[in-house]
Amino acid sequence: MATYILRRILAFIPLGIGVIVLVSLLIHIVPGDPVDTMLGPYATDTEKQALRDELGLSKPIITQLGNYFVQIARGDLGTSLIYKTPVLAMIRERFLPTMELAILSLCLASLISIPLGIMSALRHKKILDYGTMSLALLGICIPNFWLGPLLVMLFSLKLGWLPVSERTDISSYVLPAVSLGLALGSILSRMARTSMLETFKEDYVRTAKAKGCSYKSVIFKHTLRNAALPIVTILGLQFGVLLTGAIITERIFDWPGLGTLLLDGIFNRDYPIVQGCVLVFSGIYLIVNLLTDLAYAVVDPRISFGGSK
Repeated sequence: MATYILRRILAFIPLGIGVIVLVSLLIHIVPGDPVDTMLGPYATDTEKQALRDELGLSKPIITQLGNYFVQIARGDLGTSLIYKTPVLAMIRERFLPTMELAILSLCLASLISIPLGIMSALRHKKILDYGTMSLALLGICIPNFWLGPLLVMLFSLKLGWLPVSERTDISSYVLPAVSLGLALGSILSRMARTSMLETFKEDYVRTAKAKGCSYKSVIFKHTLRNAALPIVTILGLQFGVLLTGAIITERIFDWPGLGTLLLDGIFNRDYPIVQGCVLVFSGIYLIVNLLTDLAYAVVDPRISFGGSK
């Protein structure tokens, strides 16, 4: 088990280094001169050179890369060009609202969609199956940038049940969490159904039935646990999608999270903020995928000790 965990952690180190390299080169990848973009067409050469010196753009790229790695190691993500505030402090302030929204959306989608997918598989080709999968397909087709304003118009402006925007009390979490988690829930329900149906066809399930195992034992002991591996995979992959989807959702609901901060940085051409937010989003995505790999060992113990897996 320890060897498996160590291998997975070591495998993610090159990915982490690659992410830092790409983020550090972000200012060079964007088209045009970033200094001209930030200062505008009326800036003097002196102002442009001062900003290049401030950002370290006058140095060779290799030196810039090295300095950025040292900067990251010190926990320094730079200083905002607009707000003159350390980027790390701004990210720390916005981190919790984004994670709360993402985790709540994930839990909401999982608690509703996975049981529905399992029930749909158990009622294969029945009315419940057709109805659940039709709703899931509809949920996948509805984009959150359209669903968010629709929810606001219905439940906030027309019915007055929930707040329009901002993060105040628990009621303010409902609309953004539903908007963000609907597509994930739809994908999870279809995956849970498909995985259960495929597991039903396995020999060990037929053997358990032939031995006279109870219906509950066949479902929960032999089928559900073995069908959980693809569901865990989708959960890990879709968490990154939740983070990227949160960028649009946070803007719609004026949510004070990392997505709003990233968009503000893009609109204001504040490259240190953009670099810091992209680095944090990438880091979260890598950590979640690492945790997903480790969860495989819990769902399927054979992975923990199998040298080839």
